[in-house]
Amino acid sequence: MSVFTIADLHLSSDGSKSMEVFGARWADYRNKLQKNWCSLVKETDSVVLPGDLSWALKLEEAAEDLKFLDSLPGKKYIGKGNHDFWWSTATKMQELFARENISSISILYNNAYRIEKMIICGSRGWFLDEGQQNTVGDVEYEKILNREMIRLRMSLDAAKKLQEETPELPLVAYLHFPPIFGGFLCRPILDLLHEYGVATCYYGHIHGLYTIPGKTEFEGISFRLVSADFLNFTPLLVKPTA
Repeated sequence: MSVFTIADLHLSSDGSKSMEVFGARWADYRNKLQKNWCSLVKETDSVVLPGDLSWALKLEEAAEDLKFLDSLPGKKYIGKGNHDFWWSTATKMQELFARENISSISILYNNAYRIEKMIICGSRGWFLDEGQQNTVGDVEYEKILNREMIRLRMSLDAAKKLQEETPELPLVAYLHFPPIFGGFLCRPILDLLHEYGVATCYYGHIHGLYTIPGKTEFEGISFRLVSADFLNFTPLLVKPTA
């Protein structure tokens, strides 16, 4: 049994918002993802998907995209991205899963899971600092960051509780936004990863940069970019079969 990861699928089963306008690599991306996924992932494997899964705006509108994910091999653990406007409460999402017979998807949000030889945790995170904001209107940077810090700490606390039972297993964090990228550094989130002893962090969100290094080491933490287009729509192996 192995663990894979891939972010930013940006699915649009109804065809209302295709990503193909963003470059040749996105051409026929859903079929490309399905082919690559099925060639690598077995039913006994796990896949962690840290955000931006569907362009849907409401939970019910995301059903077809979630059913597509459910149809792919393996157990899926999904996190929230900045474009997952369809994301709802855990209760409502579980109700949708039950109605649509979605059985292979679990929500990675304010919680943690033990899978294979690791414990996974994570949250959306936050990418922009006040000096980098170019959004329309006022963005309450501190409020958003504090909220994401609370959610990440809840997930890390849940991971630490699982680690008490299996102290040999490392904590692996999955964030949608990168805590560090180029000249950007989100120090509060980075410090939180240090506090809980996280040595490996996977993130998405970054698109169109295909020649940059996929892996970065900073302050003893290994960061890995796993956006779908960066990986050419091929899930990345996180932990090989034992």
